Amino acid sequence: MKIFLFPLLLITLLQSDFYSNDSETQELQGRAYYFSMSKLELGNWGARMSEAQKKQIKARLKNRLEKTFILNFSSKESLFVEEEKVDAISGATDSWGSNFARGKQYKNILENSLVQAQEFYGKRFLVKDKLQDFDWKIGNDTKEIGGYTCFKATAIVPTQELRWYNFEWSDLSNNSTDTSEKDIQLTQVEAWYTMQIPLQTGPAEFWGLPGLILEVIAGNTTILCSEIIINPKEKEKITAPDKGTKINKDDYRSTIVNKMLEMRNNRGRRRG
Repeated sequence: MKIFLFPLLLITLLQSDFYSNDSETQELQGRAYYFSMSKLELGNWGARMSEAQKKQIKARLKNRLEKTFILNFSSKESLFVEEEKVDAISGATDSWGSNFARGKQYKNILENSLVQAQEFYGKRFLVKDKLQDFDWKIGNDTKEIGGYTCFKATAIVPTQELRWYNFEWSDLSNNSTDTSEKDIQLTQVEAWYTMQIPLQTGPAEFWGLPGLILEVIAGNTTILCSEIIINPKEKEKITAPDKGTKINKDDYRSTIVNKMLEMRNNRGRRRG
């Protein structure tokens, strides 16, 4: 399994009014900024491409490979939002990629609930489901990230459960109804959390450790915290998205695959 690593970014603590007892810790709120980077996987196509072609494709896909997010969090809930970027080449937003991008994601730890707003070809969906289950294995390894002592934890998760909102054309061939013959791909997850911020949340689907997750390496993607603001003077209210057709993750996934299968079949008929 390929894993992409990049240099750690500095985390700046702008305000550190931590509390000493449990009742006061319940009031802990903050905002964390994350940077994600994914390695470009070209498969068999890549072997036939020149380095110049690979470089050109990587530049065009930069907005999909490198993203920034904001996590507003409290002791029980969080809202994870991607910062929209304009394409450096065309000057436009990535309309194709936006159909399979992560929407605003709300997690409620106490209620074990996920609410995620997704827009797919102009139609709004409100995905409601349980939080992703992680069987974390906590180790003894430690390292510092931006001055915070972090501990390592690992888990193995079915790949599709981490990318249920995304799509690759290979998903059509893997969408067999015969589950006995379908291989379940697994992703090794490595997370680094700090107990200096004793909250069980983190970026994206990741949560459930005894401290805020500052770094995640999952498959070919690394998500790293670049800045933390604890108890800012102006606190943002954390609210779940509330617009769109209600659906769960499995049904949303089926909706994407069926739509893309329809598009492929229509394209084949036009060529015929």
